[in-house]
Order: sequence, then C-alpha cells, then structure tokens
Amino acid sequence: MVDSTLVKKTAEVVAMTSRVLLDALVPLIEDLSSEMPEAERYRRLLHTLRALFPGDATALLRLDGDTLVPLAIDGLSGDTLGRRFRVSEHPRFARILAHESPTRFAASSDLPDPYDGLVKGVSGHLEVHDCLGCPLIINGRAWGLLTLDALDPARFDNIDMASLQAFLSLAAATVSVAERIDTLARRGEAERQRAEVYRQASGPRRREMIGSSAPHHRLLEEIAIVASSELTVLVTGETGVGKELVASEIHALSPRADKPLISLNCAALPDTLVESELFGHVRGAFSGASSDRRGKFELADGGTLFLDEVGELPLPVQAKLLRVLQNGQLQRIGSDNEHKVDVRLIAATNRDLAEEVREGRFRADFYHRLSVYPLVVPPLRERGRDVLLLAGYFLEQNRSRLGLLSLRLSADAQAALLAYRWPGNVRELEHLIGRSALKALAAHRERPRILTLTAADLTLNGDGAAAATSAPPPQASALPAPGTDFRDAVTGYERTLILDALKRHNQNWASAARELGLDRANLNRLARRLGLK
Repeated sequence: MVDSTLVKKTAEVVAMTSRVLLDALVPLIEDLSSEMPEAERYRRLLHTLRALFPGDATALLRLDGDTLVPLAIDGLSGDTLGRRFRVSEHPRFARILAHESPTRFAASSDLPDPYDGLVKGVSGHLEVHDCLGCPLIINGRAWGLLTLDALDPARFDNIDMASLQAFLSLAAATVSVAERIDTLARRGEAERQRAEVYRQASGPRRREMIGSSAPHHRLLEEIAIVASSELTVLVTGETGVGKELVASEIHALSPRADKPLISLNCAALPDTLVESELFGHVRGAFSGASSDRRGKFELADGGTLFLDEVGELPLPVQAKLLRVLQNGQLQRIGSDNEHKVDVRLIAATNRDLAEEVREGRFRADFYHRLSVYPLVVPPLRERGRDVLLLAGYFLEQNRSRLGLLSLRLSADAQAALLAYRWPGNVRELEHLIGRSALKALAAHRERPRILTLTAADLTLNGDGAAAATSAPPPQASALPAPGTDFRDAVTGYERTLILDALKRHNQNWASAARELGLDRANLNRLARRLGLK
C-alpha cells in the first residue's frame, strides 16, 4: 500500500514547482505583447532562466550562417558580446545544434569549452563544471541556442526537463516576437529580402558593424534611412573608424544590393593612373595600354561605386567625375565613344573637404555634388564600451588564428582599453589586439591553454598614443615664434615630423609612413606639397 504521507508530500512539491514556474513565466508572457528594446527583452529572458535554473553564467546566441552571435549574456565578461563563434571551431556548440533536445555535457567531457576564461569570477582555466545547452527551434529550423553554466559540477543533476522545455518554448516565442518587431520597425520585409539576396550573391558573410552605444545606433539609423534612396553619400570621419564598412552596409541595404559594389582607394594610385582606373582606356591610349580596359564606373554599372580617400583626387579628375555624375556618361581614355552608366556613388574621406575647397585644393561644385547626404562616422573614443565589444570580436579572431582554447582580457586590460583615446580608432584596436596576442604568446615557453592579455601586454600609455609607436614630442626650440602665421606654423610642423621620421628610418619612406599612421601615397603627396620631394 502506498504511503499516503509520501503521496501528499509529492503532490505538494509538484504544486510548488508549478507555482514557481508559473510565477517566473507570466512576466515573460506579458512581455510578448509589450514594446521594448530587443536588448531589454533578451535581458529579461536570461534573468528568468537563471531564476528557474540557478547557474553562474547564461547566454543567448543567434545562428548566423555558420557562426553563433551572442545577443545577451549574464555572468560572462563584457567582451563576449563582441565575439563571433564559428560552429566548426567549437564542438560543444556543434553538438548542441545537432540535437533538438537539451544537451548536458559530462563533467569529464574533453570537448573544449567556448567560455573558458570568460566566466566571471574564474581567474584561470574553467575547471570541472556543469554545462547545459539548449537549441532554439523556430519555424522548423535552428535559430540559435541558450547555454547554462554552473561552477558546481552537480548543479543540474535534478533539473526538471518538463520545466526546461516549457521555458524553451517561451524563449522561442520571445525571440520570434523580437525579430518580427525589429524587422517591421527598422527596414520592412522587402528590405530584409534584398539584404538576403545580397548575402547569398556575395558568398562570404559581410563584416558586421558591432556596437551598442548611442552614437553607433544613431549611425545605423542614418544608414537605414539613406540606404533605400539613390542619394550620393559622403562618409566622413577619422582614419580607422570604418568608413568602408559603412559604405558596404549602405549598399547591402539598398535596392542595388544584388548588383556589384566596386571600391577604389584614390590615395593608393599615382595621379597618372587614377583616370584610367575610373573611366577605363582603349588599346594604344598611352604607353602600356595593350588592350581595352573597363574602368570602375563601367564595372559598377547598375550597382554602387565606393571612392575611398576621395579628397586625394587631382583637380582635373574631379572635373571629369562631376560630368559623369551629372549625366551618367563617360569616355574611356583614348576613345571618342561615350558609355552610359547607372551608378550610385558613395565617397569617403578623413579630410575637411570644406576647408580643402577654401584652400583651392578641391572643386566647390564637385564637393557639393558629393555631399548630398553627409554621414559622419563617430570616433571610437566617443563610443564608450563599444571598445570592449570590438575587442571581443578581434580576440575571437586571433584565438582561432593562433589555435588557442581561449584568448581574453584581464580586468586592468579592459580598464586600459576604456581609458585610451584611440587616435587610430577601430583599425588601431584591431592591430593592437593582434600584435599583443602574438607577443604575449611568444613570451610563454609552453603553449598556454588560456592566454590572458594584461594592460602591460597592450603597451598603452595615458596620453592616447601607443607607446610602441608614438613619435617624440616636438622640442621647445621647434615651436613657432609668437606672431607666426598659423598655416606657416602647421606646414613647418608637418615638415619637421616627416623629416624626423625619415631620419629615424634611414630615409625609408614606407617605414616613415607606417610610423606616422599615413598611407604611403598620402605621405608622398604631402611631401610634394611641402617641397620635400
């Protein structure tokens, strides 16, 4: 005969479990009919997950092609949000996605853990612990996954699978609602389909614009606004902020997304070749023209032409470009025949073109034709904690490249990155992470499982310039005398910097350009203007 007391106790436990589950899920159900930012919706989802199934770290990741993108985390280091986990490189993620039901990994599992070194409160290797992964299936396909980690290897021994499945169903609904709201609010179904056409036609997935700061979100909003138009866009911003990435995003969200995006760095070509690169030439047009050749405009017909460093274009070429932009007709060098082209132009520069116009180095009519829609890319120093997200992205890239189990930042390294002024912006951060990781790895006699970069490894100083590459300050004797004309003073200072850099590098122009953070062609042009060549 069954003990009635045991039956009663069991019923009470079941009833209590149901009440706890219901109390936790009701707020999420109410959220489904509420408008709120995607990040807040996902934060509440993870908060509920940890309330129902207490652990030390949780994460929500979306599957984008062959890569998992973290959308929300709890208990993991902040840079995790910037990382991109290629499924083929992380067997635990691959196993979770291969099953429709939750996957729990044995404490003795020898599969490397993607979160090694990323769980808060763990200073070294993530030793034996409890790890659970749950795929999120939406419309019959794997959308992504939820992960739960606990430092106690027995934490999930008594987990109620029915409750977990109920939560997963609600999580899938939450994700589905968030995506639908985002699609309708930001660009509409038609634009989403155009972006998908571009993604499929382009092969490899285009580089992602990573960030969560207010300046970054404002930039994305402006990109979405101008992308659907045919307006010429002038992208401005400091060196290294990602102007080419912005141009790529505008094209990808435009009606021309399934057509080519052709790029030309105007500063990388000698003046004598710029016109040929833009407009093409016919055989015999000049020495070395052994055959007919289409220019960038013809290659971009129907699509988008991106002119980087447009401020470097010679004045005669600017005049010819203006004619093409006005009537859509061009002539190859050496030909009398005109070609009709349909091209949307996006230009980029780190120069103040309005000032260049005043100085007579840039045509006013061409400037006004370019700046129909000016778009300013914010410098990294104005984007707050975006630096940690970007650092996470570059850390994961280098972890994979160097064959490490984990590559992470110490607390003092994160603080140093946040305090730094980033004169070279995102490009400087990318190079810094790669260089620091390589140097730190070389300093170990035995290859470590987890490589932690400290502030000392990053070699940053407090003035906003990398210690390893900073140029010495000008001597007091080199300062201009009182009353010196401002432009003359600037010209003299530029000349001094270049000459000093050349002296340190035994007159090697390429090395001097690298030290000064300039493109070699830009340095050559500047040197000619200053009378140094």
